[in-house]
Amino acid sequence: MSEEILEPELPIIDPHHHLWDLRPLVPAFPEPRHDFIEAIAGAAYYTFDELMADINTGHNIIGTVFMECGAFYDATRDDALKSVGEVEFVNGVAAQGASGLYGDIRPCAGIVGHADLTLGDAVRPVVEALVAAGNGRFRGIRHASAWDADPEVLGPPFHAPEGLYRSDAFLVGFEAYSEYGLTFDAWLLEPQLGDVIELAKRFPEQVIILDHCGTPLNIASYRGKLHENFDRWRRSIHALAECPNVSVKLGGLAMAFCGMPEEGPAKGHGSEHLAALWRPYVETCIESFGPDRAMFESNYPVDRWGASYSVLWNAFKRLAQGHSADEKRALFAGTAARVYGMEHLLDGA
Repeated sequence: MSEEILEPELPIIDPHHHLWDLRPLVPAFPEPRHDFIEAIAGAAYYTFDELMADINTGHNIIGTVFMECGAFYDATRDDALKSVGEVEFVNGVAAQGASGLYGDIRPCAGIVGHADLTLGDAVRPVVEALVAAGNGRFRGIRHASAWDADPEVLGPPFHAPEGLYRSDAFLVGFEAYSEYGLTFDAWLLEPQLGDVIELAKRFPEQVIILDHCGTPLNIASYRGKLHENFDRWRRSIHALAECPNVSVKLGGLAMAFCGMPEEGPAKGHGSEHLAALWRPYVETCIESFGPDRAMFESNYPVDRWGASYSVLWNAFKRLAQGHSADEKRALFAGTAARVYGMEHLLDGA
């Protein structure tokens, strides 16, 4: 579906997207699988050209942040250091964009990689290697802890153990990591939000970003229970927002996990319909955290399940219509620029 671009001059920093080549992996996913496979089938290969095609569809994207996804790991390194290869690859993509040959957009101006914090104090050389590989663009790590007792909720690609953020090994590693002054992205599921609340309180100086509005679930055994679980999710969001070191990403709701919409991938829902589905979650997050600790994200290409890139940002702009110009600037670019240390992208924007 194509739509007229709303507020085309509004500067946007997309603080959450991936780059990957899943083509060798898709045939290996076991059956039966939920709709994750169908969702990624049209974006099994997503690197510089595909990203630039999406961000050049009419919105004023001035820069982006790459989010780790286990792609392009270096098979020649020891297990703990394999993730450095992903940052090396993405730094090359960022350098390609920074050449100026493709316009003023700065893709991957910030890079979030992965380090296994269960290594404890031994995570230090991994973090230092990631920083070096980022060549000034490395901003932090994500160590996802998404887990559910129902194996059909997440499926085989996700292997976080139960209670990861509460485990002794992880907490030792997190304490070591916290000394570097980098960011930490947390991805976990709505029933697990208590774990990140505990983590944020235990490390009040560590910058933490909650991904995907906390990932409310509408899949497998959770299908049809969004309304039933909304109050529990809202209480968790309110509690997390009391931690001043935490910000929230507004997006990810079009993932098959969240099921907003349930039909995908890319069934042609317009931005008005999507905004109506997402409004209770986005408005609750903004009211709780405030525009200065909230940022819209594309989560592309995963959220291609629900909408094209241009329609996705139109939906976000509809959700922000009641906010002032300064609040919109924060929600669409300012918060991401400050949290990820990319204020230079806003010069002249």
